[in-house]
Amino acid sequence: MNNGSARIATTHCGSLPRPADLLDLMKAKTHGESYDAAAWDARVRGAVAEAVRMQLECGIDIPSDGEQGKQGFYAYVNERLGGFEARPGRRAPMFRTEVEAFPEYYKQYFSTAMLGVTIAPLAPFVCTGPVFYKGQDALRRDIENLKAALPGSNPPDAFMPAVAPSGVGKNEYYGTWEEYMNAVANALSVEYRAIVDAGFLLQIDDPFLTELYSFSGLSPAECRRSAATHVEAINHALRGIPPERVRFHTCYGINEGPRVHDAPLKDLLEWIFQVNAGAYSFEAANPRHEHEYHVWESVKLPEGKAIIPGVVTHASNIVEHPELIAERIVRFARLVGRENVIAGTDCGFSSQATYHPEIHPTVVWAKFRAMAEGAQLATEQLTG
Repeated sequence: MNNGSARIATTHCGSLPRPADLLDLMKAKTHGESYDAAAWDARVRGAVAEAVRMQLECGIDIPSDGEQGKQGFYAYVNERLGGFEARPGRRAPMFRTEVEAFPEYYKQYFSTAMLGVTIAPLAPFVCTGPVFYKGQDALRRDIENLKAALPGSNPPDAFMPAVAPSGVGKNEYYGTWEEYMNAVANALSVEYRAIVDAGFLLQIDDPFLTELYSFSGLSPAECRRSAATHVEAINHALRGIPPERVRFHTCYGINEGPRVHDAPLKDLLEWIFQVNAGAYSFEAANPRHEHEYHVWESVKLPEGKAIIPGVVTHASNIVEHPELIAERIVRFARLVGRENVIAGTDCGFSSQATYHPEIHPTVVWAKFRAMAEGAQLATEQLTG
């Protein structure tokens, strides 16, 4: 955490663009084609090392592995959890009210900007049997790769993202959604604990609450029941893990888009604060959410907690000016205390492995450098 005259810390949300040659190997592996397993492991290890090096050089204080070895936010759970099967050709509905309001835009978005350039089609997964964790080997490699990439004998804090229980697929096996969520939480707790036991911060990536309140169409009472079950499942998976080793990232689930149906942050904070985490990450830089810093004028941050507001966005190739970034940081610091603020990004920069991420990789690094410079300017303003 921040203290004294040290620069306000910087971080991001985890995913970063993958190199093209790594994507070639990932594509072959994903499609069941012949590939060199040793070459795959070595290339992932090298990509993680390069991603960490670039993050640190650009001024990121709390880096991740860039999720270099993962096909995508949803797809990676298929190699980690048993009891699921893919349903190719049955695309899960996404951003329903947004799609209904802007059908022409999303027809283009899903055919080109998103689905047309990913490594494999985004097929939904369905639970058809008892859920169990089977990803020990893949998880071990992730942990080893990140450890090897961190420099020196006293490396900086680093984090590793993992999906929330709600993000792994639909249920066709368990009798109730509550029973299903409990089973998924039990399985994912293996991954959560291993990440923390390895010495890393655990980040829970969770678009569920925002999707529930933005797109579900459920009544307020139904939303509350669903949110309560969801938060209970997360905390069940986190049992025994110190909250200070956990960051909770609430994600609106889309990159560039109109975003007119995004639920306001104030509607989500009641549930976000119930998650047993030490820091909460949320969008605050894109034009649909930047004004929401005003929420903290009336909402008190719980004691001992921190916030990680996005001060640069994942939805535009414009590099934010460091002075604007500093303004954003200072707003939050003056409302919740500078010691409780870590500068972050709105979301990840490549939640799906793709040859053409919406934000060009060179722009990502420029955004990180601008964020570090803005954090330094904010620190000087707050301590001067």
